[in-house]
Amino acid sequence: MTATLLEPTDPPPVTVINGNGASPFVLTCDHAGRAIPQRLGDLGLSAAEMDRHIAYDLGAAALARRLSDRLDAPLVTQSYSRLVIDCNRNPNVAASIVGASDGTSIPANQGVSVADRARRRAEIHTPYHAAITALLDTRAAAARPAILFSVHSCTPVMDGIARPWHAGLLYNRDPRFSHALMPSLAAAAPDLTFAFNQPYTVNDEEDHTIPIHGEARGLVHGLVEIRNDQLADESGVERWADLLGKTLPETARTFLSELEEDT
Repeated sequence: MTATLLEPTDPPPVTVINGNGASPFVLTCDHAGRAIPQRLGDLGLSAAEMDRHIAYDLGAAALARRLSDRLDAPLVTQSYSRLVIDCNRNPNVAASIVGASDGTSIPANQGVSVADRARRRAEIHTPYHAAITALLDTRAAAARPAILFSVHSCTPVMDGIARPWHAGLLYNRDPRFSHALMPSLAAAAPDLTFAFNQPYTVNDEEDHTIPIHGEARGLVHGLVEIRNDQLADESGVERWADLLGKTLPETARTFLSELEEDT
């Protein structure tokens, strides 16, 4: 293996969109992309496997970009497939580079060397989180409010288990923003089923963006997991952009006003 992973013709690991946006929201999309570094070939997978949820969060990037436009919010997106390295995982845990996902073995991830793991972390994971850190640092230095909101999608069926929720609001130590947002979402879309901490919950080992950039900094934060069949076409993305584009700023206005009153 060469000293570096990414070649000059590989895409950059991170893209920052609308970095000076006026919204208090700072959006992230940890599983936006499905690129593979040229040096890793196709990871031993078919193109059909790379079209599945195991490779990236289907529809999440399109929704996040539309929300960035609607809200005038900064957005940080990750370019590489979660199968290269998962940028929403603690890079010190084995699950940041999975050997298998939803019944599919990942040949290139079998027996990954310490050096290869370190290269994936240094050239993909670290730059992505450095970009989020820099954006939040800039906001803090300018005394601008920041609500970290992470956009994800999930498969309707995982490991043979169906997921009846259309979307989940996830949290760990600080449920406040998720609990404030839920009533607005439920009222705006009474035909949809929402839940807290479904189909996942946030924790320090299996997550990284919220624990590091939200909880550790003491920022107001939230994470949405939308079932990806809801984002399968333009009309689905547009519906969710309308839904979150309306409820997020409404919730933020009330939430930030109450925080000011308490201080």
